[in-house]
Amino acid sequence: MQVGLQPRFSARLGSEPRCKRALPVTRPAANFAHPVCLSRNSLPDGSLKARLVACKSAQQQEPVVGEAASTKLIGEDAAAFDLEKQSVKSWALFVALLSTVLGALYLVWIQPGAGLADDYLAAIESVAGSSEATIALILLVFAIAHSGLAGLRPYGEQVIGPRAYRVIFALVSLPLAVVAIVFFINHRYDGVPLWDLRGVTGVHELVWILNFISFWFLYPSTFNILEVAAVDKPKLHLWETGIMRITRHPQMVGQGIWCAAHTLWIGSSFMVVTSACLMAHHLFGCWHGDRRLRAKYGDAFEAVKARTSVLPFAAILDGRQKLPEDYWREFARAPYFAVTALTIGAYFAHPLMQAASFSLKW
Repeated sequence: MQVGLQPRFSARLGSEPRCKRALPVTRPAANFAHPVCLSRNSLPDGSLKARLVACKSAQQQEPVVGEAASTKLIGEDAAAFDLEKQSVKSWALFVALLSTVLGALYLVWIQPGAGLADDYLAAIESVAGSSEATIALILLVFAIAHSGLAGLRPYGEQVIGPRAYRVIFALVSLPLAVVAIVFFINHRYDGVPLWDLRGVTGVHELVWILNFISFWFLYPSTFNILEVAAVDKPKLHLWETGIMRITRHPQMVGQGIWCAAHTLWIGSSFMVVTSACLMAHHLFGCWHGDRRLRAKYGDAFEAVKARTSVLPFAAILDGRQKLPEDYWREFARAPYFAVTALTIGAYFAHPLMQAASFSLKW
């Protein structure tokens, strides 16, 4: 199904591609002339009408090899999940690691009066002077650490290996993200009130729908969550199906939808600053992500880039992306169902999240 155009992958779990570059896809010419159409002597009577009928019939029967080839996958099938290939041992290890990390995170970083996050936040607030400036600095530190470590990944993995580097990446990014989330929850209405639409009929429903949609874009990492915890060997993936057909950078699009929904609902200057900082980081991530994929996959990435777009639906509308007839099946998969369940669960858990954040007094 995927012969010739994409890197060849070993069936062994966690193995790297044997080759990193593939030939780019070239779009076939819009029209071609079948030999029947070119020959004046192809029919005995030589009549123009007969030649036209034969030409049209021959073109309809001739397989267009170029078009068929252009629909073959070059990257990977996103969110593919085979229950038979899952290991109980791997998932048990994932749960154990997650529990251990979260427990250590609370004791070392979050615990009131003893965690290091109190000192970290106090240092930022002493420089910032306002809640808007504080969230901007918090997100700037996170962006530098998160994107910086992602950019250094090829070099770090050569020294300590993919799993060890993923652990370091998580141990740096996760604590910084927790501070950002908690501070946002506690201060979201700070600053200047710009508007208040929370009592307007239909606004709550609109915000809920937008927020729900945003999470389908925001978390492509759930395509292989065992890699996130380094249970499986982490890889930089060149995804191509599912949400990637709509936009090559779903996290940026999802963040934009989330920011629009929450800014509409909250309406404070703090929320506007937060949204601006988040979007600045994600727009940078579009360039940064493409650069990393280009460095790893070369021409294979260029081919995927040619038939995808950053702007949602742009490649589909201009004909560069051909959706399969059963496109919906690319979403009827376990990772998308998991995102749906977690999104609904997070909505109903808002009171618990707010109570936990308020208790920290950050």
